[in-house]
Amino acid sequence: MAQVIYLGKLGDLAGGQAESLALPAEITSTGALREWLDTERGFGGALLHRTVRIAVNAELVPDTFAICDADEIAFLPPVGGG
Repeated sequence: MAQVIYLGKLGDLAGGQAESLALPAEITSTGALREWLDTERGFGGALLHRTVRIAVNAELVPDTFAICDADEIAFLPPVGGG
């Protein structure tokens, strides 16, 4: 099962900071996972925002990156600062 981590405010929207899930067969890339989770978990477009980055196994990757059930996938919201 893939370990999916939601950092920052995304964890609040997800109702928790992490979950383990079996990826559906058609979810083979980070972009497909982003779209599927946003719809499936009711994020209301929050995961689709262009400033939300994705890391697979602690490495930032593009939406075309291939994923599998053995991966740790983290969604990183934009960081605010002052």
